[in-house]
Formats: sequence, structure tokens, C-alpha cells
Amino acid sequence: MVATQHSPFRVNVRDLVNRPGEMREAHLSVPVAAQMGEGLVAVREGAELDLDLRFESVHEGILVSADVDAVAEGECGRCLIDIALPVRVEFQELFAYHSGEAFEVEVQDDHVDLEPLIRDAVVLSLPFQPVCRPDCPGLDPMTGVRLADHPELVTHEHRDPRWAALAGFQASEDQGTDVASEADQQRD
Repeated sequence: MVATQHSPFRVNVRDLVNRPGEMREAHLSVPVAAQMGEGLVAVREGAELDLDLRFESVHEGILVSADVDAVAEGECGRCLIDIALPVRVEFQELFAYHSGEAFEVEVQDDHVDLEPLIRDAVVLSLPFQPVCRPDCPGLDPMTGVRLADHPELVTHEHRDPRWAALAGFQASEDQGTDVASEADQQRD
């Protein structure tokens, strides 16, 4: 997504350009224009991103350090209830001055565009399988009832029928490294 000239993620750094050693901090609250994330949880459109930013002028460009806080909403991957998870990401990126060399991000028209970096950092921090709590028991496989609401249905032994053939398997006891094998004893 390309930021427009009036994007809240596009920050003016004119006061820092070509002034190594200068620094400025800023705090911004920015509404999310388009949903960030596509899985079970995402930072929804209209949610607020809280940005703590530090801009430092260096010889090569503008070094940006950012702390981003948001709330991702969605559903638990086990029991499917609605959840809200805090999202906190940090990143640091050098926006290089245009020098003819290829840089991933550059200072353009005395501005830095933070949107692609923030979007990437937030989306990559979202859990693939979010849960409402670490020990969420999920749903009953027969009735679909949420097991956290009906603890009497929770059985502590869940056996996957695909592993039934291994149920009778007994592993041999490990002798460890303290006991020499017969081959080692014969060599001695």
C-alpha cells in the first residue's frame, strides 16, 4: 500500500536532514486505515496504533527507532471465542539519503514513510494459532461444546486414533553414557 502525501505514517524530518547528531522524539496515535493481518487475529481497521518514535540524524540518513502498541482482535484457535491480544513490536531502520545506491527505504522529499515497516512488524508479530489462555482445552470433539465452560467433559487422556498402533509400544530403557557398550568393552 502506497502512502499518500497526507498519510499519518509519513513523517516530516526536514529539521534533521543532513544534520548528524540531531535527534527528535515523537508520540503518535494513528488509526489503522486497512486491516493488518489475515489470520485468526488481526489489528482491525479503525483500531489505534500508539507509536513512540525516535528520529536520529546520521551521516547516511535518518535512523528511526519505533515502539508500536496495538490490540489485535479475533478468535481463539482452540475454542473459537472472541479474544483481544496486546501487540507490541519494536524496530529500528535507517532511511538513507538518496545517493544513487539501492536502499530498501529512503528519505523522500524530506519525509520518511513508516507505514510499510509498521505493517510488516505488526503482521509478523501476530500469532499463527492464538489462544484465549495457554491451557485452553478447546471444544469437545463430539458435541462442539466449549470445554472451559463444561469442565466435567474434560478427559485428561486424549488419544489420537492415528497413533493407536503405537499405544502398546514400550521403549527400552536408556543406559546413558555412563555404561559402556559391549563394543567399547571388547575394544579395551
